[in-house]
Amino acid sequence: MNQSSYRFTHSAARVVAAMLFATLAFAPGAVFAAKETGVDRVDGRIEKMHSRLKITNAQEDQWGKVAQVMRDNARDMETLTKARMDQAKTMTAVDDLKSYGEITDAHADGIKKLTPVFAVLYAAMSDDQKKTADDMFRHGDKKRMKGK
Repeated sequence: MNQSSYRFTHSAARVVAAMLFATLAFAPGAVFAAKETGVDRVDGRIEKMHSRLKITNAQEDQWGKVAQVMRDNARDMETLTKARMDQAKTMTAVDDLKSYGEITDAHADGIKKLTPVFAVLYAAMSDDQKKTADDMFRHGDKKRMKGK
């Protein structure tokens, strides 16, 4: 594996992790914004990424596939997180570990689903788009938080 593919894979994992963990709280009893779901929050991130990456008309079809995987991943995580929260008061320590393991497995599976779909889009990007994607994935939300 060459250095750039390792960087992409590692960076992709970091951004997806940041997106999923930022959009869903795993702690029992966490409070979500009224009626806003993890998918809603991911949709906001999808819109921001689309804008920052300057997705072209020619890239829209592949972008749609990336966005759908992100939504599916968020939905899966939200389902598991809600089940964890709903059962938090009655879970044993073993149940808690199993629940967290399910969430961790779903997170890893989500990264595995997103990486190849994003790789196809990435391969079709201009050098400027790739640089933007690399910066976004490398820095995650830190750069956005500082005002870019």
